[in-house]
Amino acid sequence: MPQPKAHLRRDGFTFKQFFVAHDRCAMKVGTDGILLGAWSPVSRAKRILDIGAGSGLISLMLAQRTGENVLIDAIELDEEAASQAKDNALASPWASRMNVHQANIVEWGTAQTLRYDLIVSNPPYFTQGVECSTPQREQARYTTTLDHPALLECAATLITEDGFFCVILPVDVSDAFAAKAQEMGWHVRLRTDVTEYDVRLPHRVMLAFSPAPGECFTDRLVIRGADQRYSDSYTALTQAFYLFM
Repeated sequence: MPQPKAHLRRDGFTFKQFFVAHDRCAMKVGTDGILLGAWSPVSRAKRILDIGAGSGLISLMLAQRTGENVLIDAIELDEEAASQAKDNALASPWASRMNVHQANIVEWGTAQTLRYDLIVSNPPYFTQGVECSTPQREQARYTTTLDHPALLECAATLITEDGFFCVILPVDVSDAFAAKAQEMGWHVRLRTDVTEYDVRLPHRVMLAFSPAPGECFTDRLVIRGADQRYSDSYTALTQAFYLFM
């Protein structure tokens, strides 16, 4: 049963099985992260890596979706966000199989010998532009600290041979990202175009890449119907998480 509104904390977002505090994070809980956490394929994953974990939202969603033998590493560069992600993980039902690391993924990745079956990232995607209110928000939004070729290279060194690397990006960024990925040897295996309403063009794209070639499955996800309510497909994807579904 949904909690009464009076009982919901104001410093984060309450889901059915966990709470995400995000008051110390530059980027708050949002639809992009929820989409990626609900969509990424987990059926064969035993080890999962979340690059740029922020509050730990996606890691927590993936922990909820997987069994007790699945281990999750979450990497976050910003010290405050990493601290909050660690607190969120410790407060969750899956604390024993989640590890949050405050680190630069490029440096951290070079020291790893283990490989991951699933790597996820809700990456920075803006090039340097309008100045942000804080350095932390700029780091989270802009590709200055982790550009896309570097992200793809990190994922390539850490993925298993048949693993998946999943991202969510704006439509106008996704084609260049996919082209660069394919140039580096990645293969697009899943693609979902996301639109707010059926009559609008897609504004986000979720992509799953693999080192292994194979058929690419594509589809389209509409978030809301004409009545402003969440669509059946969006509800089916996310109802395990939202309190009000």
